Amino acid sequence: MTLTDSVGQAVGGPQAVAPAGRVDVTERVFTKVVRAASAELIGIERDALRAEVAGYRGGLAVRLATPLPVPPLDDPDAVRAMPGVIERSKALQEQLQQRLSGLTGRDITRIDITVTGAVTPERRRVR
Repeated sequence: MTLTDSVGQAVGGPQAVAPAGRVDVTERVFTKVVRAASAELIGIERDALRAEVAGYRGGLAVRLATPLPVPPLDDPDAVRAMPGVIERSKALQEQLQQRLSGLTGRDITRIDITVTGAVTPERRRVR
């Protein structure tokens, strides 16, 4: 792999230092970071979540489509204790804004969450 400077000239060698100047991180990289961090915070598998990231008002706008975890449906007390979808979504927006801003180093100026369904924890059989 050859490093190039901002003019396109090769730089490097055993003692190579990254060239000073601008670093561009593509939206694709931001999308991968957002997807992984969001899935972890929400508590779902990364493959269950869709994420889009775009520049917006000097920062980043994040759009998520995700199922929300719910307690086992045969536990009525846990189901009743669970906050509503809107309350959970608002709390997630705040938590995601703080976490993603820290991870990306960019202001997260907007977060849209579309709830696509619900997932229950997988039951594990004890042998």
